[in-house]
Amino acid sequence: MGQTARLSHTCPRGQAGFSRRSGGLPCLTESSRLPALRKVSSTRRVSVCLFSFHPLLLSEFQRLLSGDEVRVVGRRVEHNRAPDASVPVPRASVYVVEAHSQKQVTEAFIAAILARFPKGRVIVVAEELSESLAFPLLRRGVKGLLKYSEVVTYLPRTLREVAGGGFWVPRPLLSSFVDSTLEHARLPQPAAVGVRMSRREKEVADLLLQNLSNKEIASKLLMSERTAKFHVSNLLAKYGVQRRADLMLLFVQAAQG
Repeated sequence: MGQTARLSHTCPRGQAGFSRRSGGLPCLTESSRLPALRKVSSTRRVSVCLFSFHPLLLSEFQRLLSGDEVRVVGRRVEHNRAPDASVPVPRASVYVVEAHSQKQVTEAFIAAILARFPKGRVIVVAEELSESLAFPLLRRGVKGLLKYSEVVTYLPRTLREVAGGGFWVPRPLLSSFVDSTLEHARLPQPAAVGVRMSRREKEVADLLLQNLSNKEIASKLLMSERTAKFHVSNLLAKYGVQRRADLMLLFVQAAQG
């Protein structure tokens, strides 16, 4: 079974979901229905801005996401062209962007969102999630990646995770991205991002960014493995993520931003 970073789930074989007709618009299978979105917290509603190239998909997303716990604040239907700098981007908790067949168009929409709201939380929905599509998106700061076949099952949970500061990226894809970054780029520094780290936590974070295990970190810092695990757990809690790979992705994106 494949896994997803932070929450380990995949869409079961045969699960109803979004699909594309060859050469046509994305369509919903007959039994597709999106379950109601649960509250991120007792006091906060999730606001979602949708960017879609197909009005039918956009209207279906709007219908499925409308409810007491989620508010669709912006709906921008664009033609098959890259947006210009004046594209209107309303404030939202999360932005959902439909991947375009031309990768540069998808990336242009993400750039437009993040130019307006640098801390914007972006999810991209695509037919397939190849490394050639996903890696540039992750470098640009995308926080979530979903396939059409997973939307019905996982979009509500993905929105909650991303709106809450986490990531939703398929685990194999995230691992490959982190490995590729560590192999081909200078190691990023642990990002502050409003978080204060002790000297010891900084040392642990530096080694965590080298993709070392708790045992290896303990050996290098002359501490017990249990102490290393304690410091790693503290770092995950401080940065609001649950998995080491999420923390590494956060540092990589901060270094590239």
